[in-house]
Amino acid sequence: PLFLQVTCNCFTISNGEMQDVGVGLYPSMSLLNHSCDPNCVIVFEGYQLLLRSVREIQIGEELTISYIESLMPTSERQKQLLRQYCFECDCLLCQNQEKDSEKLAGEEHAWKEVKDAVNEVRYPKSKEEWKHVLARFQNLLSMGCLPDTNIYQLKMLDCAMDACINLESWEEALYYGSRTLEPYRLYYPGFHPLRAVQLLRVGKLQYSQDMFPQALETLKQ
Repeated sequence: PLFLQVTCNCFTISNGEMQDVGVGLYPSMSLLNHSCDPNCVIVFEGYQLLLRSVREIQIGEELTISYIESLMPTSERQKQLLRQYCFECDCLLCQNQEKDSEKLAGEEHAWKEVKDAVNEVRYPKSKEEWKHVLARFQNLLSMGCLPDTNIYQLKMLDCAMDACINLESWEEALYYGSRTLEPYRLYYPGFHPLRAVQLLRVGKLQYSQDMFPQALETLKQ
């Protein structure tokens, strides 16, 4: 029972770029309820947990966070919530299955192939491994079968961007990163930190390519 309590109530601690660095227990914040369309998000400054709003909150409106990655389509979110937290979500996003058509846009066989390719990636440790990852994604992207709003295409673009950064291919990294901005705006509206981090990454790449006006415009968002 104690292990289950810890598992259900702990928070993943992340750094300034929203990368996981550990877990921690914060009893008061564990009282927050879940929504797949939350009005708040958890961020960290070191080990200090902060609750930030991602949109305007009405007087008397309940503060909510998402217990899971909200980018997933409704069916996958429901499965994870039931498996990990033992409840089914009935928020409006789940009831209406909103944005599922965009998240799974394109031919099913195409996005399933991309999904498998992304899930097979383990964080590469050498440039040769990064080159292998990038080559596979370049091949899939060259087929042009999926829109960038498809969540598995979006994850692949993110991985391709990471590969190019690790290989110091800045121009190509910027190309892939720029393609992610509109899907990020669609799926992480308002003041969501994941969108902010992506804008920062793309802005820094634009700056490195002497695209100063574009970098300023991106960072101002």
